[in-house]
Amino acid sequence: MFSSFFKDKKWALWAYGGAIFIILLLVYQTHLNVRINEWYKNFYDIMQNSKDHNVDEFWQGILNFLKIAMPYVVTYTVISFFASHWVFRWREAITFKYLKFWRNCQNDIEGSSQRIQEDVYRFAKIMESLGVQVLKAFMTLIAFIPVLWELSKSVSLPYIKDIEGSLVYIALLISIGGLIVSWFVGIKLPHLEYNNQKAEAAFRKELVYGEDDKLKFCQPNVMLELFTGVKLNYYKLFLHYGYFNLWLISFSQILVIVPYIIMGNGLFSGIITLGVLVQASNAFSQVRESFSVFIDNWTTITELRSVNKRLREFERNIDYKA
Repeated sequence: MFSSFFKDKKWALWAYGGAIFIILLLVYQTHLNVRINEWYKNFYDIMQNSKDHNVDEFWQGILNFLKIAMPYVVTYTVISFFASHWVFRWREAITFKYLKFWRNCQNDIEGSSQRIQEDVYRFAKIMESLGVQVLKAFMTLIAFIPVLWELSKSVSLPYIKDIEGSLVYIALLISIGGLIVSWFVGIKLPHLEYNNQKAEAAFRKELVYGEDDKLKFCQPNVMLELFTGVKLNYYKLFLHYGYFNLWLISFSQILVIVPYIIMGNGLFSGIITLGVLVQASNAFSQVRESFSVFIDNWTTITELRSVNKRLREFERNIDYKA
């Protein structure tokens, strides 16, 4: 999967040049995020102390935001557009590399056509989404950990206030704890996703055969049996995703109020301003979400693990060599 794109001279410019271009855009996007975080403090301090400021300062704050937001929108759009093209080239490289070996394979594994077409497509789409998010999370951590570390000096909550960089450690511990719980709650999902693809492939295969010979294939009893297999597996998936989503959404919603609980006391005691509170909340969310990128994308990672397993099986079947 990786060698067909990153080790092939034909795709070297796209593979490495494209990756560097995306990384540079993400660096700039992260820089804009830091500037927006700084804007929060200044703007909300004006809002809190409106008597000490005038409406011209308010509109200047709005204008300053637009000067940051407009380049952010353009950068986000370019990243999305270019990443789609970059990953499609990756898909093209995998597809034709697989076809080269598959044509010489004597004993096909089940769902070979699905693995070449649909599974490679799904792999590319997931890598496009997840890859950009992981890179962005890494850069966000580099940029925002120093910001959050400095803001930790404004914490006035007993016990926590004496810990240097307390907000960073809290974000890290919450994310690690959430990741461990998510692992156990969703432990059955990859296997169920894999079984789901097998059941769908068997059902699709019978339909394809039926296109040429409906008398011999697609008999009602056979189709009922195949679809029942699909249905039962989906019911299991719905159940397991149900309680996993219950945990994930509950976890995400609770975390919204964590920075306010930690910093709120300082606001009412006059130690910090509203601007500092909002800035700290935003920085905490940026760091926490970056630490939790794998938790927030757990269902996507589950699908990727299933796709990876199917493609690895296919590579062994066609005796794939890089």
